[in-house]
Parts: sequence; structure tokens; C-alpha cells
Amino acid sequence: MTDVAVVTGAGGALGAEVARTLAGQGHAVALVDTARSEERLRLLAAALPRASVVAGDIAAAATWAEAMPRIERELGAPPAMAALVAGGWRGGKPLHESEDDVWQAMMTSNLETVHQSLRALLPPMVARRRGSVVVVGSRVAVQPATGAGAAAYTASKAAVVALAQAVAAEVLESGVRVNAVLPSTMDTPSNRASMPKADPSRWVSLGSAAGVVAFLLSDAARDVSGAALPLYGRS
Repeated sequence: MTDVAVVTGAGGALGAEVARTLAGQGHAVALVDTARSEERLRLLAAALPRASVVAGDIAAAATWAEAMPRIERELGAPPAMAALVAGGWRGGKPLHESEDDVWQAMMTSNLETVHQSLRALLPPMVARRRGSVVVVGSRVAVQPATGAGAAAYTASKAAVVALAQAVAAEVLESGVRVNAVLPSTMDTPSNRASMPKADPSRWVSLGSAAGVVAFLLSDAARDVSGAALPLYGRS
């Protein structure tokens, strides 16, 4: 069965790969990201069979209030699947030396984006008694000591995973599943550029991560909800 899928963070490396994977399975895809990513979203949409573009503040309820009816209008149905990939990383200093805005930036880009996405996406899924959501967390959510030097990021990702698991319990009897994946270092162009001496073969590949997300969204994972699945590669 093909569905409408929402992918937030679709302008980034993982989000774009997830969108391509879902489109390759026959799903229509709503590509969602910030306004500064709009050109990348439109280029990606042009390469997919059925896609819609939403460029705006994902952490704002107003963006979703405009986006949800437009997605249904342009793609023919409300979303039944969603991969919430949007987020960001800021760190490099101990918490007590970090600037005040780092905390708010991490909570907004990593946690509030997921909060507002779930608030918009879940009601139609619950009403139809069918839906699946995957939230992208991080290994630091369950291994906080590995997030030393990026405490705000670590706290935001731990909160994202806790939110996903609590919501999973809330909507399970309504036929909606919510899971999280916990990647370690991803093999992205930006990570290769920032860590030129590292061995990227040990990192999590984009194709592998996108395949896991697509599986969790699919009916093949119908009995999986509330999971926080490690994606650690060999790193």
C-alpha cells in the first residue's frame, strides 16, 4: 500500500535520503524544512515522482496549520507516515562555558520541531486509526556521557526520545505507532569535512539509516512501537 509520507529535515543529507527511499517504495512525499532550504527541497521534489514542498519554521504551529491541508490537497490524502529528521548540533564547550543561546537553539531545533510536528501529524492519524512516525534521536540520548562537550544537544535528544516513547504509549490503542532511531556518527559530507582524519567506513551510512527508518514506517514493522533502535555502525 502506498501512502503520503512527511519527511522533516528533507533538505539535509539524511532527510533527503529518507525521502528518496520512501519515494522509491511508491509513496508520495511531503518535503519539509526551513525556508533557507527551499531551493534544495524543490530540486529534490523535481527528482521524485510525487512530492510537495513545505518551507518554513518547523517549530511553529502556524507553519503546520498551513501545511497540513496543503499537503492533503497536493498529494491527495493526509499523511499516514512521518519521518522527523529535523534537528541540529551545536557544541564544543562544557555547559558552564557555553553561550546562553546554545541551549535554546538545541531545544528549538531538536525538541520543539518534533513537538510541533507530532501535534500536527497525530490528530489525522488517530482519527483514521492508522499511522506511523519515526523520530531521529541520537546515541547520546541513551549514552549521555558520550555527549560531553555538547550537553545542550545531548539533553535535547534525550528529551526527543522520551517524548517519542511517551507519545507511542498514548496513541498505540488508536492504531498509530511511534518509534525512534539512535544514530551515532553519520557518513555525511559535512561530517567528512569536519573530521577529515576519521574513517567514515565505521560510520552509519545514509542508505542504511534510511532503510531502517523506512522499515519502521512500514506495515512490516506493525508490531513495533515505542522502540529506540541503535544505529551505531562500528563507531
